[in-house]
Amino acid sequence: MTGDGGYRAAARSAALFDRSERGKIVVAGADRRAYLHAMLTNDILSLPAGGGCYAAYLTPQGRMIADMVVLDLGDALLVDLDRAVAPTVLARLDQFVFSEDVKLGDVSDAFGKLTLAGPAAARVVAGVAGRPGTPPMTADELAAWPPFRNARAGFRGELLIVAASEEVGVAGFDLYVERPHLERLAAALVAAGAVRAGADDWEALRIESGRPAFGADMDHDTIPLEAGIEARAISFTKGCYPGQEVVIRVLHRGRGRIARKLVGLAIDGTQMPGAGDALRAGDREAGRVTSAAWSPRLGGPIALAMVGREFFEAGTELAVVHGDRTLAARVIALPFGLRAEG
Repeated sequence: MTGDGGYRAAARSAALFDRSERGKIVVAGADRRAYLHAMLTNDILSLPAGGGCYAAYLTPQGRMIADMVVLDLGDALLVDLDRAVAPTVLARLDQFVFSEDVKLGDVSDAFGKLTLAGPAAARVVAGVAGRPGTPPMTADELAAWPPFRNARAGFRGELLIVAASEEVGVAGFDLYVERPHLERLAAALVAAGAVRAGADDWEALRIESGRPAFGADMDHDTIPLEAGIEARAISFTKGCYPGQEVVIRVLHRGRGRIARKLVGLAIDGTQMPGAGDALRAGDREAGRVTSAAWSPRLGGPIALAMVGREFFEAGTELAVVHGDRTLAARVIALPFGLRAEG
C-alpha cells in the first residue's frame, strides 16, 4: 500500500522517484540513427537532435525482446530500458553491426536516473538545472517541452541530461547524472520542492495509467498489440524492421484481432491480488493478473491482467483466485482515469 505522500505529490506538486535501476545503452557513430531505425519499431531516422520516442525491439516472429525510450542527444542516442534485458539487447545489436559506423556502450552502472512527476516538476527542475554559457532553463520553457524533448544541462558543474517524460501518465522529467552525484541532485530537488516517493507510489501511478512494465505485464512471449503499446511504440509509415510482417499481418489480414490483451481490473474489497493469480469467469479460465497496486484514488486494489478475447470488454465480471480466496473483479478500460487531488 502507498504511503500516499509521494502519490499525492504527483497530482499536486512534484514526486521524486529514484529510477537508477533502469538499463542505459549509448549508441554513437555516424550511422547510429539509420542502424537503430532498421532494428526498432519506431521512426528513429526522423528524430531531431533533442527529440526522442518510445519503441520496441522485436524478434522476427514479432515477439518482444524489450521496450525502450530512445533519446537523441545530438551526438549520440541514449536507450533507456529494463536493466534485466540490457545485456541481451546490447549483444543482439552488436551482433548485427557489420560495416556500419556504430559504437555501442552500456552505461547502466555509470549513470543514475531520477524521475520527477507532477505539475510543479518544471519549476523544480528549473531550480537546479543550469546551462553553462547560455540563459538558464526556465519553468515556462520546460513546461512547454513535449514528451522526450531533451537537452544537456549542468548541476554544480557536472553533466545533467534532462528529458521530458510522461511514463506514468503524469507530465514530468527524467534526469540522468553520473552516480557519484545522484544523491546530491536528489537532495537539491527536494530542497526545491520535490517530495521523495517510493516504489509503491510508482506502481500505483503506473498501473492507473495503464502503462505495462516489461518483465511483469509483457515479456518475450508478448507481441506489442497484446500489450496495447502499438500506438506509442510503432511507426506504420517507416521501412522494415524485425517482426514487422507479423505486426502487419495481425493488423491487416487479422483486422487487429488478437487472442489475448492487457486490461485493467478493479478488485472488490481490500485484499491485494498477486502477480500470477489466475482469473476465472465461472468455470472458464480467463487469464492471469500481471501486476497489482493499491489505488489511493479508487480506495482499493487495482491490477493489470492478460485476458483472453472473450473477456476484453469493460465491465466483464471475473474472479481472481488468490491462494484459498476468491476476489471479485471487473474489467476496466485503460487508463483507469484521472487522479483526484483530494
